[in-house]
Amino acid sequence: MTNENLILEQYKLYSEAKERFIDRTFKTNKFYMTFVIVLMLISFLSKGLAFGRMTAPALFSLIGIICCSLWWLNIDSYSCLIKIKFSKVLEEIEKELPFQPYAMEYKALKDFRNNKKGFVFSDIQKVFAVFCFLAFFVILMIEIIPKCSNCGL
Repeated sequence: MTNENLILEQYKLYSEAKERFIDRTFKTNKFYMTFVIVLMLISFLSKGLAFGRMTAPALFSLIGIICCSLWWLNIDSYSCLIKIKFSKVLEEIEKELPFQPYAMEYKALKDFRNNKKGFVFSDIQKVFAVFCFLAFFVILMIEIIPKCSNCGL
């Protein structure tokens, strides 16, 4: 096997690994989005229920806040890994190849973001995770504040 063929095979393997990683990222985000929406519905539908001294909406809101925080961190780490681990490595391997599709894609995406000031999908997901976090926080405060005022605090 020639050096060029070896480089091409490494490039193919790494490119396929990047695509599998991106697919896993989408599946993870789909899980978080579904879980957060279900928690939000349960928080609203469980009004009046309690688990000991804690109301059900407060409990589900706490779980939602934790889940949204983990979701945001997950999106951030996946984005970082895709940019560094895969894209940078593929760009280095591409330097040995006659055609450089990932470098071209990165340049086109960078130009698009600079000219359009648009959101990338991961940015939209982060905004949604923050929005859900804030919604859970509001639900939690709505549940906690009346209890605190009754306690004399």
